[in-house]
Amino acid sequence: MLRFVLILGAAFTLLAVWRFGMISAVGFAAGALVAYLSFRSLNKAVQSLAGRIVASGQPESGFALVNGFFLRYLLGGIVAYVIFTSSSKAFRGFLFGLCTPVAAMVLEAGFEVYAALHRGY
Repeated sequence: MLRFVLILGAAFTLLAVWRFGMISAVGFAAGALVAYLSFRSLNKAVQSLAGRIVASGQPESGFALVNGFFLRYLLGGIVAYVIFTSSSKAFRGFLFGLCTPVAAMVLEAGFEVYAALHRGY
């Protein structure tokens, strides 16, 4: 799913440059990047927590997990604040960029449905 986030982020950034201008596109790219990093961090934290639960032998401290969650939101908040104070168009693009994982999930769900129907399930 992470690759779909990157692909859609790049494609929608190019579309935003063409349709809304460079300022909105930069905001969108920043939002898509923050969404990608946040989703990647969440994925890593959940895998780490699951590994801890099943006792895979890799010790993971609770402090590191909490910091991972906190830093995700801190990064998003700082970037949003900087963009919000600089340009309303860029902030609007940033908010739409944060929604890129949702579009990637829909795309991947459609891909999985197609693959399942193609296999005859």
